[in-house]
Amino acid sequence: MSDTVSENPQAARQPPPHSAVALPPESPAPKPTWGETLRVYLEAPTLRMLLLGFSAGLPLLLVFGTLSFWLREAGIDRTTIGYLSWVGLAYGFKWVWAPLVDRLPIPLLTRLLGRRRSWLLLSQAVIMAALVSMALTDPRAALLPVVWCALAVAFASATQDIALDAFRIESADVKRQAALAATYQTGYRIAMIWAGAGVLWIAARAEVPGAGSYQHGAWQAAYLVMAASMLLGMVTVLFSPEPAAREMPPARNAAEWLKGALVDPFADFLRRYGKHALLILALIAVYRISDVVMGIMANPFYVDMGYTKDEVAYVTKIYGVIMTLVGAFAGGALAMRFGVMKVLMLGAVLSAGSNLLFAWLGSLGHDVNALIFVISADNLSSGIASAAFIAYLSSLTNINYSATQYALFSSMMLLLPKFLAGYSGSYVDSFGYSHFFTATALLGIPVLLLVWLASRMEPA
Repeated sequence: MSDTVSENPQAARQPPPHSAVALPPESPAPKPTWGETLRVYLEAPTLRMLLLGFSAGLPLLLVFGTLSFWLREAGIDRTTIGYLSWVGLAYGFKWVWAPLVDRLPIPLLTRLLGRRRSWLLLSQAVIMAALVSMALTDPRAALLPVVWCALAVAFASATQDIALDAFRIESADVKRQAALAATYQTGYRIAMIWAGAGVLWIAARAEVPGAGSYQHGAWQAAYLVMAASMLLGMVTVLFSPEPAAREMPPARNAAEWLKGALVDPFADFLRRYGKHALLILALIAVYRISDVVMGIMANPFYVDMGYTKDEVAYVTKIYGVIMTLVGAFAGGALAMRFGVMKVLMLGAVLSAGSNLLFAWLGSLGHDVNALIFVISADNLSSGIASAAFIAYLSSLTNINYSATQYALFSSMMLLLPKFLAGYSGSYVDSFGYSHFFTATALLGIPVLLLVWLASRMEPA
């Protein structure tokens, strides 16, 4: 044997014909250290998402909860206020015009800023202008102009969401999407505090003593401050680099352009995932079902349990938001280190399980310490689940159709839960809070199965 080797060195390294030889497995990529994992939160694209997330979160309450408070104080009846909540349908159907945001250039502005930044800046400018118009209109004197302004804010805000989701997805690689999602949520939640508690604080201090319970000037001041707050996002857009441009195939006629804008993004998703597409869409449609259905009855529950406005505000609106942010950062870091699918499963388990804590809380009656504990667990779970879910949705998109595909996914994730949530009040009336919270936890069981099935086709 030694003579053979000396005469033909290659013989020692060549396996005999038709033999089964076990090749050494490829070494897996080393996991990043915790220092490397957390350092991503200091990178420029991540910090930009904090400011742009604030810009995205600011308009939402200004056309929902905060606006309804203003309208009710102005003497508008509850039925009308309820109908005005349909303004929010703009967010649920943003996928309809997402293809235009994905592909249609804005004259002059796109040439100066690029495709993503031009749509972001235009939508932010419309939001600011509409908020100024709302501030200058007294709903007690003329409600219809306020309604049209609210529609403009909602439509422009949904358009900003479309462009911003695409901007985020295209600004970093897949491994960093969870961190970008976490900082985006942080900015979004901070903006909701500012657009909720901040507006009421400003309006209260702008009131003139003895001038009556409703003063339009106070609300005008508050909404003008909110309009000015949009400047933060606009300045961020102006000083941000445009993501690398993706070449779109030229269209020879209008029909071909419409096919590329409307049909190709959906056909691309079906083509890439094939038989798994329905599984993915089912997971998207139900992943947040426990949280959303339960959340509709959360505030009535607090009232019925005897919690005061101050207790609810401090524990659920301020402390609860902080815990959500902690959960979002934890979810982003865990997803980078252990993989999105594992954290997606963890978030689904925690979200469903935390609903059972509300059933336990209902058996105690008024107990602020127990409320703090339950809010801690629930909001921490929600933050973890949200960060992982946004990263998962981002990973599903084709970067050539990122705005359209992500808009479809983010719209789908609320349609079924919101529909079921409409029956939550009648369910509580029939069976009580404890049974209701337990039922919403059970809604999470199919989610666990779908995450497990999806993990078998996606890298962990």
